[in-house]
Amino acid sequence: MSRKLYVGGLSFETTDAELRTLFEQAGTVESATIITDRLSGRSKGFGFVEMSTDAGVRQAITELNGKMLGERTITVEEARPPREGRGGPPGRSGGSGRW
Repeated sequence: MSRKLYVGGLSFETTDAELRTLFEQAGTVESATIITDRLSGRSKGFGFVEMSTDAGVRQAITELNGKMLGERTITVEEARPPREGRGGPPGRSGGSGRW
């Protein structure tokens, strides 16, 4: 079981610290990171939390999925590996085609 969780539906104002505090209810948190836009620095509305144990992962999913954080209902699920083929322009990341 992956110990990394995807957390979606976050308010753009949610901080890493708030995310960590919420997930500490389920167990020890190794890291909590809100994903931000590279150019603007603004939150993209999702993040990742890494728990220290499988039990913490299961508890976090059970207790926090569908919970309200601020005025938003959050989604908590196991993180999936990144999809292949995502990245830069064609030809630089293994893609094909033209701009």
